[in-house]
Amino acid sequence: MHRPPVVSPQEWQTARDALLLKEKELTHALDRLAAQRRRLPMVALGNRYRFTAPDGTAAGLADLFDGRRQLVIYHFMLEPGQDWLCGGCSTFTDNLAEHAQAHLGARDTRLILMARAPQEEIEPVRRRMGWTVPWYSSHGSTFNEDLRIEGFALSVLLRDGDEAFRTYATTGRGVDRLRLDFNLLDLTPFGRQEAWEDSPAGWPQTPTMQWLRPHDEYETEHHHA
Repeated sequence: MHRPPVVSPQEWQTARDALLLKEKELTHALDRLAAQRRRLPMVALGNRYRFTAPDGTAAGLADLFDGRRQLVIYHFMLEPGQDWLCGGCSTFTDNLAEHAQAHLGARDTRLILMARAPQEEIEPVRRRMGWTVPWYSSHGSTFNEDLRIEGFALSVLLRDGDEAFRTYATTGRGVDRLRLDFNLLDLTPFGRQEAWEDSPAGWPQTPTMQWLRPHDEYETEHHHA
């Protein structure tokens, strides 16, 4: 295995301290970016949308908030009649901590999933994967089209009385920072082990996202080099 240099603890600490300075620079840059994000203009959404709640009842846009003022929506790639399960969306949902809702609620915020598929197609997936995040259906609604959602995405909404606004949206790598698995792997020597990464020669790498799959489809045995 082609490893980085093996050095003394003192030399390692010097290198680690140098990297820490860069990490702090990035943290401060992210803080400045978040400040700009909080000042983005908003888009009014109106009240014409109708959804289906996890219990099968009809829900309006305001109902999605469940009394909160802020709402985070993960748009799950599950289309009507889809006979396969998106590995990326599944692994993202696996990374949502079971009790995160309580902590978000302490800041007047709710997190939900949403898909275009009807509830009768969502429910078997939810049961199979054991997810507890509230999962709504936008089937029969133009919600995704109006928000220009293609594939997976994350939307953030704000409610002010009876009015609702879209304040932020992201997709692709913008969703990565919310995933515990990716963030932990980024701290390891091998990283995510994907082809796009700049890693030392000989480090294990596979095509990007190829390894991701629903958690009940991974092999149970572990392979070691």
